[in-house]
Amino acid sequence: MRNYLFLLFLVFTSFQSHGQKSDDDAFFIKEIHDYTLAAGECYDWLHHLTKNIGHRLSGSTTYDQSVGYASSILSEMTLDKVYTQECEVDYWIRGSNKVSISYAGAEGIPLNVVALGRSKGGNGVPITGDIIEVKSLDEVENLGKAEIEGKIVFYNRPMDPTQLRTFNAYGGAVDQRVFGANKASQYGAVGALVRSMTTSIDDVPHTGSSYYEEGVTPVPGLGVSTQDAEKLSELLKTGKVEATIISDSDDAGKRPSYNVIGEIKGTDFPEEIILVGGHLDSWDVGEGAHDDGTGCVQSMQVLKTLIALDYKPKRTIRVVLFANEENGLAGATEYARVSNEKGEFHLAALESDSGGFTPRGFSIDGSKDVLETYAKAVNEWMALLEPYGLMLSTGGSGADIRPLMNQGGLLIGLRPDSQRYFDFHHTAADTFEAVNKRELELGAAAMTSLIYLIDKYGLPKVKG
Repeated sequence: MRNYLFLLFLVFTSFQSHGQKSDDDAFFIKEIHDYTLAAGECYDWLHHLTKNIGHRLSGSTTYDQSVGYASSILSEMTLDKVYTQECEVDYWIRGSNKVSISYAGAEGIPLNVVALGRSKGGNGVPITGDIIEVKSLDEVENLGKAEIEGKIVFYNRPMDPTQLRTFNAYGGAVDQRVFGANKASQYGAVGALVRSMTTSIDDVPHTGSSYYEEGVTPVPGLGVSTQDAEKLSELLKTGKVEATIISDSDDAGKRPSYNVIGEIKGTDFPEEIILVGGHLDSWDVGEGAHDDGTGCVQSMQVLKTLIALDYKPKRTIRVVLFANEENGLAGATEYARVSNEKGEFHLAALESDSGGFTPRGFSIDGSKDVLETYAKAVNEWMALLEPYGLMLSTGGSGADIRPLMNQGGLLIGLRPDSQRYFDFHHTAADTFEAVNKRELELGAAAMTSLIYLIDKYGLPKVKG
């Protein structure tokens, strides 16, 4: 009881100094947290999604199973509408992928590797070449065809460990994974190895999307564990290292896939939509727990909590579980297209796609002419959320909601503690066991609290 009163004292002291609207908001936000932490179901939903269904590559049978499961959970909430929205995705088959290296005194030493998403080339036929280490795409260009042709390019630029926000470090290194195989092929390489995107030094290789330009001959691209990347770099200092790649990853044509959507219609301003969501698909090497099962179940929990607390939203609150974020953004693209075609207006969209760790706050994004106005409005509410350790910053929101920017609404990203996220991101280690129940629920409660405030008070109209 003493802790509860102390929490409310902090809230009242803080928002009185910031001119907040009503004491009732503090009590309701406390109710949101109490309910989510004591009776929330998101952890159980995540268990079923990861353990009973598993990985969910768009276009796969397991993805279709997750669509059915999420739809059933939303239907049980007695929402005003639950439906699926079809989109078309490029289906990709990982197949079998192996890499071994040979050097002075050793032959056929295997590396811990995983095919990069949408990698292709090889057809299972062994590809052999000397390894050449580079730190950037520009270095491949500078070396030119004379040095690159016939070789296997090894991209070995680590994520910057000095970046406090690991997503910034990821952004500074990921270009070699996305474009590395494409660039290598342009200069005659027969394959590409890419250091995994993590600050950890371990034996777990990371996958993730790669891209080939039209007209470029695809060569296999594989992520190599950071531990093996370190060893390989040291070996290359002592002499020649040869690698053999065996890969039969390939595209498998177009397939239908689906967004899952549910909504509560607003009582006063139903034409103003507040979206909350994550992406339902995942890579096929783990269980897609942090990326992004957590974001999906947190988003469903938002609606469940508001219903359980008998909250009647003024605006339409819509949950969207997007398809195909990992390898194409087809779900987000189709959702935005249909929404624009209908003339809809998303007042705000909140995405959780940064893992299920302890929430630290929110980042906000939007078109330049509206962001300042919206930021000022949201900042006025933050005194209510500061006692829960939540802060506000500007920055990216989420890949799935960014196509809605042209509607002129506010885009928001949940920002959990990011330090451990890239230990699991796009790996076989991204399993249910890696998610902490209380951290997951705190994130869902944080999201619900902000959605409640946006719905209750709206956002100021921006002069057009």
